[in-house]
Amino acid sequence: MADKKKTIWNFFENTEGDKVVWIIVLMLIMFSILCIFSSTSRLLGPGQSRLDIVWDHLKIVIFGLALILVCYAIPSLNFFRKLSSLGFILSLGLLAVLISGVDLGFVRSIEINGARRIIQVGPLQLHVNEVVKVAMVLYLAWAIDAFKRKELKLLNDTPKYQKIFYIYGPFLLITLLLLPGSNSAALFTGGIMFLTILLGGDSGKDLGILLLAGIAALALCVGIYKISGGKVFERIGTGLSRVLDKEDYEAIVMKSRAGSVEYYQALDEIRQPYSAKIAVHQGGLIGKGPGQSTQRYVVPDISEDYMYSFIIEEYGIIGGMIIVILYLSLLARSAIIVRNCGKDLYAKLAVAGLALLISGQAFLHICVNVDIGPMTGQTLPLVSHGASAFLCFCIAFGVILSISKIASKRIAKETLNADPLVDLHQEQTIETDLADLDDFESGNDINQELTDDEYEV
Repeated sequence: MADKKKTIWNFFENTEGDKVVWIIVLMLIMFSILCIFSSTSRLLGPGQSRLDIVWDHLKIVIFGLALILVCYAIPSLNFFRKLSSLGFILSLGLLAVLISGVDLGFVRSIEINGARRIIQVGPLQLHVNEVVKVAMVLYLAWAIDAFKRKELKLLNDTPKYQKIFYIYGPFLLITLLLLPGSNSAALFTGGIMFLTILLGGDSGKDLGILLLAGIAALALCVGIYKISGGKVFERIGTGLSRVLDKEDYEAIVMKSRAGSVEYYQALDEIRQPYSAKIAVHQGGLIGKGPGQSTQRYVVPDISEDYMYSFIIEEYGIIGGMIIVILYLSLLARSAIIVRNCGKDLYAKLAVAGLALLISGQAFLHICVNVDIGPMTGQTLPLVSHGASAFLCFCIAFGVILSISKIASKRIAKETLNADPLVDLHQEQTIETDLADLDDFESGNDINQELTDDEYEV
C-alpha cells in the first residue's frame, strides 16, 4: 500500500499529546500577536514602528514555542521530577536577590513604583513572580509525591516534621516573600499552592491548620506594616487602599476645578478601570475591528493588565467569549489528562496545578477588566505583553503537553495488552447463534417450533 502523502494535516494528525491543548496554545499565541500589533504605542521606542514591536514579539513567540517543543520532547517524567525538586531553591534564591536590592552591575534588583519585582541580568529582565508561580507548583507536585512514596531523605523518622519541612514551610515562606513585591501575586500564588496541596490528598485537619497559619502570617505582616508606619511591607498599604478605600474619585473629578492637582490625582485613580469599562462597552457584539481601539491611547497598561478589555473593544463579545472558552477548554482537557495519568501522583498534580495556575490567572485578569474586584496587575496568560510571563507559561504548557503525551502512550500500551472484549476463536459460534436468532424471530426455523407439552397446553 502506498504511503500517504505528507501534508501539514498529516503532521498534525500524527502529533502526540493532547491536540486540544495544542490548539489552545496556538490560538492564544495568535491572539497575542494580533493584539500586540494593534495595542498601545507606549511599547514603541525611539524610531520604532509597529512592525518593530511585532518583530520583537515574534522573537519571544518563537523562543516560547521552542521551549514548549523542548519540554514536549522529553520522554520521561523522571527528568521533570528532578527539575521540579529544585523549584523551591530557585524561587527562594530569586526572591532573596530581589528583596535584598542587589546591585552588582551585571545583576541587579530593579524597583518600579515602590516595588521590586524584576531582576535585570545584563540586557535581560526577569519578572521573578512569574517564575516563582510555575516553579512552586512543580515543586509541590514533586514534594507531595515524594512524601507519599517515602522518598524524602531528611527527617524520615518523623513524617509530621518532614511534611512541615518539605511542603508547609516552603508554601508559607514563599507566600510571605512575595508580599513586598506584590500583594496580588502573593495571595494568588499562595492560593494556587494551597489548592495543589489540597489536590494532593492531605488531611482536612492539616489543611485547616495550614490555612490558619497562612492567615495568621498575613495578619502579622499587616500588623508590622501598621506599627512601622507604612515603612515595612509598603505594598500592603497599596492593597488595603484598593480594597478598603471608599473615596468617590468620580465625584471629586466632577467637583474639582479642571487642571487642579486634586482633579488630576482623582483622575489618575479612575483612569484605567473606567477606560477599561468604556472599552468593553464600546466593543459591542463584534467589536470595532483590528487596530480600531481608542482606549489604548488612554490606558498605559492596556497591553498587559487590561488586555482582555482591549480584545473586547476590537473583537467584541464574540472575541471575548472565544478567550473564555479557550481557558475553560484547558481546564476540561487537563481534567482528562489527569484522569489518564493512572497512579502517578506527580503527573496528576503537575498537570492540575499548572492548569489551575493558567486558567485561574486568566479569569482573575478577566474579572478585573470587567470591574469585578480591585486591580491586581495579573496578565492574561500567553496573550498579554511581557517576555518573562509569556516564556514561563510556555514552559507550563510544555509540561502539560509532555505529560499528556506520556499518558497517551501509557493508555495505548495498556489497550494493546488488554484482553479483547470478544474472543476471536468464538466468532463463528457467535455468528451461528445470531443467525439462529434471526430465523426464530422471522418464523423460518422449523426446528424451533414448540410442542404442546413444551407450550404446556
